[in-house]
Amino acid sequence: MVDKLMNKDQLLRKRDELQDRLDAIKADYGRGLNADSEERAQELENADVLAEISRVTLEELKSIEELLSKKP
Repeated sequence: MVDKLMNKDQLLRKRDELQDRLDAIKADYGRGLNADSEERAQELENADVLAEISRVTLEELKSIEELLSKKP
């Protein structure tokens, strides 16, 4: 959750942190699945977790962008 009392610099740092997190998730997806079946099974289980982390991160990023658009 985004603290509405954060100043603009804090919001910008948080936005960058969230964008880095999304970039890391995209890179993880981009590597594809491992050839080893056990590793692939673990990666598929982790995909659900990554999808949820991505969803929550995008929501928080949207909130920050909205707050930044209102800050002087």
